Amino acid sequence: MNKIFVDGKKNEQGITGNGMRKSRGASIEFSMIWESEYAVHNERRFITRVNFWRDLFPGRMGEAAEALLPGERCRESFAAGRLVLPFTTDGIVRFKEKCFESQQGYHSLLPRIGRFYPQGIAWTAFGCFRGNMNPFRIIGIENDTVIADTNHPLALYPVTLEATCVERRAAFEERGGMCHDISETVTSDGPGMQVPYPGIKTNFYSVYPFRRQNENEDVFFYGVPRFVNHLDETASTLIGGIYSKALVSGSKVLDLMSSWVSHLPDELEQCEVVGLGMNEEELAANKKLYGYVVHDLNESPLLPFTDDEFDAVICTASVEYLVRPLEVFKEIGRVVRQGGLCIITFSDRWFPGKQILPWSELHGFERLGLVLDYFHKSCLFENLHTETVRGYLRSSDDRQRDKTAFSDPVFAVWGSVKEKEAL
Repeated sequence: MNKIFVDGKKNEQGITGNGMRKSRGASIEFSMIWESEYAVHNERRFITRVNFWRDLFPGRMGEAAEALLPGERCRESFAAGRLVLPFTTDGIVRFKEKCFESQQGYHSLLPRIGRFYPQGIAWTAFGCFRGNMNPFRIIGIENDTVIADTNHPLALYPVTLEATCVERRAAFEERGGMCHDISETVTSDGPGMQVPYPGIKTNFYSVYPFRRQNENEDVFFYGVPRFVNHLDETASTLIGGIYSKALVSGSKVLDLMSSWVSHLPDELEQCEVVGLGMNEEELAANKKLYGYVVHDLNESPLLPFTDDEFDAVICTASVEYLVRPLEVFKEIGRVVRQGGLCIITFSDRWFPGKQILPWSELHGFERLGLVLDYFHKSCLFENLHTETVRGYLRSSDDRQRDKTAFSDPVFAVWGSVKEKEAL
């Protein structure tokens, strides 16, 4: 039993005088760290109200987390198949391709190898209902038969779970409420999807250059300035935190596909930031920029800069608009010095119609995998990392707070430029 105190004295029954249970809690950020052959991965999940009596913790994490003070952390490592169900061959399912219902509302989805789909899209094969969102991955198509893997995408990977105490909460009376299964919370809805299936290349590029629903020239679409926030305040701050950890003050940074906000934290003010974007009014209004260039990467993926000109490139909430990203990533590797960084961040918001067609079909973690694949296909980067952040709350004055209390999710991929002589 967790220790529960009433009036400073331990109550083994955990019950107050009026029959209510007294509990202790905290706000905790959980980081699930794991490694694949492609990158090091960190899935951060914030839980505002952790209840040490009610919630379910893996291993001995609960006891260790309850003892933490703000800013302190604990960690525990778990073998493959501990935080999620272990891999089983029973999770491999074969079904006729005709069971795959390709027409989904106004969209037509084709079964593509390496991609994830909700089981409800083939509900007759899985014996479930049409609304079932549990994922499966297509790992093969033979004649008219689809081979699907329903195992959790993390089933084969050992992980380390880290808990960082953000805030302690005073003991409170239990009146019923939600129970968090910490293992399920940190592993649910996507982690692991960003990594290709062993021995299989994910089919992201059935049409390349990518196409878009709105194929009108970008110069007209972006000709009108849009002084709007593309991310909520919390998400922007979280992205700034990622940049702050990775970038060094005094660096020369290219803000690729920039606008009137660069999402760089104030502590990086000494950086010399050059913006490349589509709208001159927006770029001129960006107080973080030392200079800027108006350039359409979809018209010409060649960057108008010299070799090794920058220490780092950042790109925020814009990578989804690139129709020839592989060429652009080759250029990034050219203009960034050896050992310099390329950091790509994005969320789940974009200008409808201007995103590449696969983007809106993909799960958020699959988009992470697509961007990770850009890095790999360029063959110019090493020490690759992905990072995701979910579960933080919107600020209280956010206009979207009435629709969802949670901040926009954050997805990030970064890596360093390889030794130039070895390229």
